[in-house]
Amino acid sequence: MNKKLTLNIDNSLIEFAHLYSKETQQSISALFEKYIKGLQKQTQDTEFSAVTQQLYGILEGQKVPDKHEMRKAFHEKSFN
Repeated sequence: MNKKLTLNIDNSLIEFAHLYSKETQQSISALFEKYIKGLQKQTQDTEFSAVTQQLYGILEGQKVPDKHEMRKAFHEKSFN
């Protein structure tokens, strides 16, 4: 269901919107709706998967091992 929305924006943007809508043969409402849908998609794309959400913060409060220490431990386990 569509609803009416009133916006207060700079006059130069209104003029541009009218020109652009004529050039592209789209209504200003359609242009605005496409823009908002694009923002919505960007927001949804940055949400984490269920597995990532479960793992998020799992190491919080724990010391993260130094890269060199991790390599040393790996090689000790691999070659012994």
